[in-house]
Amino acid sequence: MSTKNTGKKSAGIEKLRGRIDDIDRRIHQLLNRRVRHALDIARLKAAAGDREFYSPEREAEVLREAQRRNRESGGPLSDAEAGRVFREIMSATLAAERATKVAVLGPAGTYTQSAALKHFGGSAHTVPLAAIADVFREVESGSIGFGVAPVENSSEGSVADTLELLMKTPLRICGEVELRIQHCLLGATKKMSTVKTVLAHPQALAQCRQWLEHRLPGADVRQTSSNAEAARRAARMKNAAAIAGELAAGLYNLHLLARGIEDNPRNHTRFIVIGDLTTRATGRDKTSLLVAGRNKPGALYNLLAPIRDAGLDMMRIESRPTRSGLWEYVFFIDLAGHRDDKPVARALGALEEQAALCKVLGSYPRSAL
Repeated sequence: MSTKNTGKKSAGIEKLRGRIDDIDRRIHQLLNRRVRHALDIARLKAAAGDREFYSPEREAEVLREAQRRNRESGGPLSDAEAGRVFREIMSATLAAERATKVAVLGPAGTYTQSAALKHFGGSAHTVPLAAIADVFREVESGSIGFGVAPVENSSEGSVADTLELLMKTPLRICGEVELRIQHCLLGATKKMSTVKTVLAHPQALAQCRQWLEHRLPGADVRQTSSNAEAARRAARMKNAAAIAGELAAGLYNLHLLARGIEDNPRNHTRFIVIGDLTTRATGRDKTSLLVAGRNKPGALYNLLAPIRDAGLDMMRIESRPTRSGLWEYVFFIDLAGHRDDKPVARALGALEEQAALCKVLGSYPRSAL
């Protein structure tokens, strides 16, 4: 390239960078104005005795509006990327009002922590705990505002521990997160051929069963309480590897031996957000129920009839034994809509009359990212 063309290129780049700098200054000014308005709202809430600054329904509306504007403007960012930008703006704004503490399954580096950061943003303070039961316990005690727990996986189904705890807790579901799960094989060794032991959570082992049988058929497979715990232990063992997310590699100084080892490339896990919070309707919501039929013929049919009669979309149903009697079950049901919507309210009224137990676990915005 000639000196003349090089000079034109440099001048053009500098001109565009100057425009970007000018836009950045204006964005920063607007961002400061946005945060100040949010702080004013927080002061008005506090003056009225409302100490809950986090509003999941408001955040869901902002994210959906950001994605709608992005689609209409034909911007170069994807809708998901545009949503994530506003997710982080809201996270930083909330942190300026008050730090958001979120209990997650630990240690650091679990998919649950990744789900919490996806939902609350990078400015949230996640608190890793040893078990899902500890997550519920800390939020129930009031020492931590919110918790995130896995509830179902697209490959392996429901997470039993979470369903058992939902039967007993006074907390409500106030949000959900869907996370694409990409499992990695991480090890202190640099060569996969030297791996003799593989550690992982039982769900991860089940999701990678075929890959392990094909690539590491002779490995000693051991279960751990979480994938991050597997990574922590693998870092201290000779010839061991863990199945975990890529985030754990940096946290525990492990080598990435293989990426995307899950048998189903469309592997997703759904997480719930729990807290002592009631959310209002947004127009795109989900209601989760715990119901039990009376012990008589046609009990399940009678439970589902009010949902059918109200014309509701039943998005999920899962049965669990009650443990209080032989062959007695409760059902977890997810419905499209909010409990304040007239069709949902009508179905709930009928269910309460017919069912031996009908507990609304929460009405909350559907996942927006």
